[in-house]
Amino acid sequence: MFVPTLLQTGGEAPLLALFAGIVTIVLLLVVLDLPAFVSLVIAGLVVGIVAPSIPFAEVPAEFATAFGDGMAGIGIPILMAAIIGKAMIESGAANRIVRGFTSLFGDDNTEISLFSSSFIMSIPVFFDNVFYLLAPLARSARSRQGENYTLFIVAVGAAGVVTHGFVPPTPGPLLAVEEFDANLGETIAIGLMVGLPTALISGLGYGYWINRRLDIPLRDAMGTTVEELEEQNEVPTSALPGVFESLLPILLAIVLVTANTAVTTFIGEDAAVASVTGFFGDPNLALTVAAMAAAITYYRMSDLDSDTFSDELTDALRSGGNIAAITAAGGAFGVMIEAAGAGEYIASSLEQVGLGLLVTAWLIAAGVRLVQGSATVAIVTTAGIMAPLASGLDVNLAYLVMSIGAGASFCSWYNDSGFWIVKEIGGLTQAETLKTWTVATSLIGFSGLLSTLIFSSILPMA
Repeated sequence: MFVPTLLQTGGEAPLLALFAGIVTIVLLLVVLDLPAFVSLVIAGLVVGIVAPSIPFAEVPAEFATAFGDGMAGIGIPILMAAIIGKAMIESGAANRIVRGFTSLFGDDNTEISLFSSSFIMSIPVFFDNVFYLLAPLARSARSRQGENYTLFIVAVGAAGVVTHGFVPPTPGPLLAVEEFDANLGETIAIGLMVGLPTALISGLGYGYWINRRLDIPLRDAMGTTVEELEEQNEVPTSALPGVFESLLPILLAIVLVTANTAVTTFIGEDAAVASVTGFFGDPNLALTVAAMAAAITYYRMSDLDSDTFSDELTDALRSGGNIAAITAAGGAFGVMIEAAGAGEYIASSLEQVGLGLLVTAWLIAAGVRLVQGSATVAIVTTAGIMAPLASGLDVNLAYLVMSIGAGASFCSWYNDSGFWIVKEIGGLTQAETLKTWTVATSLIGFSGLLSTLIFSSILPMA
């Protein structure tokens, strides 16, 4: 009894657990420079040890369960994304798509293509999966142009986060729509209207600014070396796969997932066709199909025998396994903070702040997001708190969804699995990820709130 009593304090325990987790993660990752996976596991256990809401004897199992749940959600997609990334780069498919972008938009506008693709694709497809698909294109574009990788990463990341957090039918905004009984069509329209300037400011605007001040080099990532990327630039376009074949892995993933999203949103989960689209549109299967399409192109374009080809894919899976482990551990760290009650503590404190409903909703969502990491959890928590107050809003309820989405997108850092996805798949250092991804998501939070307040004043649509 002594150790649990000594370590698991009462009173302001949620804040103490949060503080202990932050200090531990900074000490291990930044000061001692331990591997990310080890640091996240230890920090998550420390949070559980300090938090009285988690029985002391169950702390390790609680973290392991959260880690397993996270791995169940992202394990197969990340592993298949590693195959997609390696196969698209090695086969020349990624290079061919980038050359197509260049011929269509010009050498100086690749970021516009990546930004637009991410903004549109993240409406029906989870941001994580969009980043898996576009990261190889960003890497190939950097290898081909020799610059602007910082801009490419910020453009892809910010654009995808905005539509994922603002525009139904992605799960968070859709849940908020149902909670407030808002109009789905109006919310989609307002989400696009508010989201576009938000994405332009945080994605292209900040991307251009930080790109002039931070030159992120191209590093080995996703099982592909920098030398292999550079070799692809010397291959003539005629020797690369065709545009359609190159795009096929991305198109398959989008079509399969989008079909399921459309059916469940507009027809209903109980419809007969939903069982078919639910099977093929599950990210685990959709990314597997996309990976097989990319691998077939890779095998066709290479002169590798079957054993060597298998070894190449295995190398990609090794890289993907490390990324999946780090990402799941980051998510589990956030779950432990949530289980400690830190998010609920912050939300209940901010609920008493005497501000307008839109600003109050943003503060609650941003506070929950900051302490526990998950944007979806932040939206769910805030929507539940704000639902009884929503009737007092004198503008369209969709603006309340936007305010919550902006707050829930705010400041992604170590306790968010998205932080580790961008870092590991993009081949960034921790410092580079903080300067690009974390700042960009913070700008999404602020500019999203500002856009919401401006548009709700000009076009209340009540």
